[in-house]
Amino acid sequence: MAGLIERWRDRLPFGPGDPVVSLEEGSTPLVPAPTLGERVGAEVWLKIEGANPTGSFKDRGMTCAVSAAVREGAGAVICASTGNTAASAAAYAARAGLTGAVIVPEGKIATGKLAQALMHGATVIALRGNFDQALQIVRELAERRPVALVNSVNPYRLEGQKTAAFEILDELGEIDALCIPVGNAGNITAYWKGFSEMGAAPRMHGFQAAGAAPLVEGAPVEHPETVASAIRIGNPARWEEAMAAMRDSRGAVAAVTDEQILDAYRFLASREGVFCEPASAASVAGLLVHGAPEGAQRIVCVLTGHGLKDPQTALEQAGSVVPCDADGEAVERAIYGEA
Repeated sequence: MAGLIERWRDRLPFGPGDPVVSLEEGSTPLVPAPTLGERVGAEVWLKIEGANPTGSFKDRGMTCAVSAAVREGAGAVICASTGNTAASAAAYAARAGLTGAVIVPEGKIATGKLAQALMHGATVIALRGNFDQALQIVRELAERRPVALVNSVNPYRLEGQKTAAFEILDELGEIDALCIPVGNAGNITAYWKGFSEMGAAPRMHGFQAAGAAPLVEGAPVEHPETVASAIRIGNPARWEEAMAAMRDSRGAVAAVTDEQILDAYRFLASREGVFCEPASAASVAGLLVHGAPEGAQRIVCVLTGHGLKDPQTALEQAGSVVPCDADGEAVERAIYGEA
């Protein structure tokens, strides 16, 4: 399967001779969720973006951002990140032979994402501050140094991420609503861009964690806090575009608590067989808590990252391992609970 630039080149800002840095991203599974659908009274599908090469939707935008950086002669890429952008930027920089540098909030990045960024050879800087401060720093640095900034303020990121909307329409033809987690607000902006370019207008429903819900509260959150680290952002870079997407599509933005996010996280794994990271489950939590939009019969929930991105949370939320002697009868008792 070709990467998304090759697949959608006619809808992306790349010509036939342009360099393409790809890990064969995109073309991710769109899986029906019958148990979830029964619970909310609608046909529900899960767009599993954790199936991308580095385990998150960020790869869609990164293939475009890094390809453009190579085309423009950049020797390095830089980003601020809560984790997934760092992992993706590091991987694509390595693929392109570029230097990669990522700034993450100290102690606020999930283990799996940190491991990825380090393994791909990026310089990882742990900032004694939050994501919003990190983003401001890298934006200023990119103005002073010959380095490509690959956060979602980079328009090529949105170009790549909009292709997920193309894929949904390709497979389902039409949907009534899209439920999606919102952190820095680039992804919901990109989906709306993709739907609009294809002449579609599903209602866009964005969900933020209650402890990091600036779009819901109408003001930046100085100290955002949530178990959903990927959306722990207090001042989204794409604030206005995201609000416009929800307004123009007749959608809405709402908040879900950490408890509701974790309930949805466990529900997806145990009832639908889909393991996503906590932030991804915000889309499903929002649907479960706030209900299906009125009249919506076909809904897609975007799951932005794989569960193995944050193994510590998974272990904290799952059942314990059962110790057992190396004996067949002992194993049988452990499984069936018989004396």
